[in-house]
Amino acid sequence: MTRTQYQHNLDTLKRYVIEMGDKSYQSVADSMTSLNSLDVGLAEKVIKGDQIIDEYDLMIEKCVSQLIARQSPTAGDMRLVTSCLKMALDLERMSDLAVDIAKITRCIEKKHTKPFPNVLKMAELGKDMLHQSIVAFDTLDEELARRTAAKDDEVDKIFYESQKELIEMMSEDRSMINNASYLLFVIRYLERIGDHACNICESVVYVASGERADLN
Repeated sequence: MTRTQYQHNLDTLKRYVIEMGDKSYQSVADSMTSLNSLDVGLAEKVIKGDQIIDEYDLMIEKCVSQLIARQSPTAGDMRLVTSCLKMALDLERMSDLAVDIAKITRCIEKKHTKPFPNVLKMAELGKDMLHQSIVAFDTLDEELARRTAAKDDEVDKIFYESQKELIEMMSEDRSMINNASYLLFVIRYLERIGDHACNICESVVYVASGERADLN
């Protein structure tokens, strides 16, 4: 493998991760839109679209294997290669969580719905963290990665507040037990999306500086 081809493959690997990040972001965004509007059609689109994200995961894995097998990457490049593999895993898991949210859309009872702003607030934070983590990777902006990961504290705070509110809602209004139970799952999924975004930020810091930072 020539140096030019080697660099091309590194660039391709990075591009795959960025494209996978964009797809994962759209999946999370669409899953929350489907839940908020109870749009079952959009939920089905999210569920079916997960196959595309899985294909990106396989392409990244193949690209990493070829790079390591055909030309030993430098220490700096090896950080990029191994981190891409790790980020792909986080993105794939976020997409799976988006699918889980989309499946809940199909189960919500329309006649027993109440506004619950904290779910939307968590979703906006999670989407922003995912988007900014990918921007940080694209630009290898270590400071942006750290600032983005710091937002997870707010996600966790809203999660615990929401958990308490939903449990109180179920005890006060038995007709809300089914839907509130599903929302307990949703906020857990959103909290985990924030955690995975933090993991991506940690990978960015590692690629940029070699530091194995604990940002979560």
